[in-house]
Amino acid sequence: MAQKSLRQFSAPSSSHIPSGLNQDQAGNDGFELKTGLVNIVQASPFCGKASEDANAHLQNFLEVSNTINPKGTTMDIVRLRLFPFSLLGKAKTWFYSNKEAFNTWEACSNAFLAKYFPVGKTNALRNRISGIQQLPDETIPEAWERL
Repeated sequence: MAQKSLRQFSAPSSSHIPSGLNQDQAGNDGFELKTGLVNIVQASPFCGKASEDANAHLQNFLEVSNTINPKGTTMDIVRLRLFPFSLLGKAKTWFYSNKEAFNTWEACSNAFLAKYFPVGKTNALRNRISGIQQLPDETIPEAWERL
């Protein structure tokens, strides 16, 4: 076994930088993501800002991921491999700090929504919906559409 110098221990190393899912989680079936698909997913990234809509991001992600039909692998694995490409900033950091828990797409998407679409936001939307009133110059169909 080779001895390391103190300088070697203190030098920066890329061994601790997370990247994607482990082969155990992602499967080793020979499936590869095409560059075009990755580019489409990266076109509308989610950063984790309060102004972003986590549901809309997941809907867009699912629409894109449903455009392929992988042979020899499941959509669960494809989505788990592809999802980190749709994230930036704090959201990507969150994904990599929790990636060990994401053994299914359902677990990943539920954790994503729990993190970025919290109960408080749900309650605020529910209150907005239940408190809607018809405006003075508005017809019922217009009020319904606004709802």
